[in-house]
Amino acid sequence: MATADVTSSGTTAHTTLSERDSKTLLAEFGVPIAAERLVNDASAAGAAADELGYPVVAKLNGDAIAHKTERGLVRLRLGDRRSVEAAAADLLAAARRDDGDVSVLVAPMISGNRELIAGVIRDPQFGPTVMLGIGGILAEAVADVVFRPAPLDAITAAEMIGDLATQKLLGAFRGEDEVDRSQLVALLVGLGRLADERSDVASVDINPLIVQPDGRLVAVDGLVELGADGDAPRPSSRPRPSAEQFRALFDPRGVLVTGASTHPGKFGFVSLHNLLAAGYAGGVYGTNLKGEEVLGVKTVADIADLPDDAIDLVFVCTPAAANPDLLRACAAKGITAAFLTSAGYGEAGDEGRAAEAELVALADELGILLAGPNGQGVVSTPVDLCAQIVAPYPPAGRIGVASQSGNFVSSFMNMSRASGVGISRAVSAGNAAAVTVADYLDWYADDEATAVGLAYVEGIVDGRGLMDRLAEAAARKPLVLVKGGATEGGAQAAASHTGALAANDKIFDGECRAAGITRAATVTEAFEAAATFATQPLPSGPNTIVLTTAGGWGVVTADAITRDSDLVLMDLPADLQAAIDEKLPPRWSRNNPVDCAGGETRDTIPEVMELIARHPAVDAIIYLGLGIQSNQARMMRDGRFYPDHGLERIVAYHERQDERFAEAAHDLSVSTGKPILVATELAVADPDNAGPATVRRLGRLCYASGGDAVTALGHLVRYRKHREARGE
Repeated sequence: MATADVTSSGTTAHTTLSERDSKTLLAEFGVPIAAERLVNDASAAGAAADELGYPVVAKLNGDAIAHKTERGLVRLRLGDRRSVEAAAADLLAAARRDDGDVSVLVAPMISGNRELIAGVIRDPQFGPTVMLGIGGILAEAVADVVFRPAPLDAITAAEMIGDLATQKLLGAFRGEDEVDRSQLVALLVGLGRLADERSDVASVDINPLIVQPDGRLVAVDGLVELGADGDAPRPSSRPRPSAEQFRALFDPRGVLVTGASTHPGKFGFVSLHNLLAAGYAGGVYGTNLKGEEVLGVKTVADIADLPDDAIDLVFVCTPAAANPDLLRACAAKGITAAFLTSAGYGEAGDEGRAAEAELVALADELGILLAGPNGQGVVSTPVDLCAQIVAPYPPAGRIGVASQSGNFVSSFMNMSRASGVGISRAVSAGNAAAVTVADYLDWYADDEATAVGLAYVEGIVDGRGLMDRLAEAAARKPLVLVKGGATEGGAQAAASHTGALAANDKIFDGECRAAGITRAATVTEAFEAAATFATQPLPSGPNTIVLTTAGGWGVVTADAITRDSDLVLMDLPADLQAAIDEKLPPRWSRNNPVDCAGGETRDTIPEVMELIARHPAVDAIIYLGLGIQSNQARMMRDGRFYPDHGLERIVAYHERQDERFAEAAHDLSVSTGKPILVATELAVADPDNAGPATVRRLGRLCYASGGDAVTALGHLVRYRKHREARGE
């Protein structure tokens, strides 16, 4: 039986199944339900309790009763038949007319010190989603809950369980056995199957899911809500631009800047300047109403005066009203990609949205890839292309950037310049009217110049469609994502910025985890994760050793490794310890972290690092202390005694030593195929120090702290673990 809620217009909004009917449905999909009896009078309740064994619980069951506890419709720990019959009579007497047909549920009193919650949510953005969390009285305070999209397989369900922060509650606890994880996996898989097969199920709430002393699970309460329409209709998705259109955008034969200007403060000047300054070798053209020469480029007043089939990309700096005729003229010249900096479209209200839709339809008709509008530009370092209205231009590298916010494209490129870890492609999606961030990332996944995708997103219009596309890209290449709108305040700001809504952040996080997408908490963490994917080999496993020249740095980094549930601060193997004994004095730590304790000689660091890197049990190294000698060299060089007193020679020696150490880390990583991450605060405090400067010269990231290195390494390990679990 069920009851329907009716909206003011008279249409059915949803129906709530009774507890009995909810449990019957859940049991069909493998949810463990306590044995119980449904009775209609007090005498039958007493007989049911005798059959089940005491103590028991009695509840009023009704078609429209959803919140029994709040109404006092539950009686616990009933120890004899008399108390059961009295409770049943009281419950039946408490029924209200709008409760519908009522009865009494009698069930065993299930006990356990731990409670979980599980269920299904049909999210308006992402569709059916399975939920698991810690229940009981601390559920709201702890808020330890995780999500995964439905349906889900056993591997994903196990990862879901592993993502709960309060793992200690799942192990042996206060004399009780650890949670039966195989049973919990089966339950989650069953809920995913229910959500997938029953599109009319709007939500499932299993609370509490009791962990019994033997670790087995039993659902003592469950509620299923049915929706009238199932999943909401999804927006129709546009096809991704063709490979040839993307080639025109990122590898054009020629570029046209419309609205080229002689005024250095106007976009038409800045974009032409940046294009020429970066060294783009293709043809460069410009339009200008007066046909003026701008930065040595002879512009034309009419696009018709340009050569045919010599230009692939037009960079548009003209007002929105001029753009339809402009695109038609460009198409006549064989141009197949357009980047629009023009504002006044979707971000400008209903009239702007209508103009944007018309422009997209026109571009489709003309066969033109339309990037933007309201974007900052596009960068492609393999062809020295810097078609953008802002700085900077990054060094060449292997990171492909796509962002809903142009400012973050600039942020990532600034970080690239500072770190030396380069970028292959970068694009500001602007309003993403025709080409989305997911489109760019999908193309990057097949781009030979790109090793990892890096994206910033905030407003989400079609969550399910977005995640399907991102998952496809992440299956082919690492993908790092940072999302704005993770908090209520940020979500409001994101809606204001993009006009789209921010998705439930925990559900979004579960979507990323299921797809193997690396989600970063900050923009800096996102760039460092991408830089690590682009420059370090993937580790074979989680076993990590810290090599340090000072104890405190090692201790703090060991703490960070221990806090990351996917990394292992491995015990130092006996044979490795014996080998290091031959290289260091007796005072070294003889443990992990490997603290040299100031016992280094000229060759100690490279030799010990090689012993560690070549040991088969070691998967990764974090090296701390680079740059110490060069730091002293700087002080000597800057002091008033330099270059006398033999300082010139010792300064050169110190700086060469740090260069050797950085080179050793790079070369050993390449030869062993193991990540070796180098961290020192001098990467920021004194980036010209010979140590971090050499790391940059070799094309790798020098992390500002051991903790930053641990965070980046954790992302690599999780990505490898995700791929291996799925046989990829």
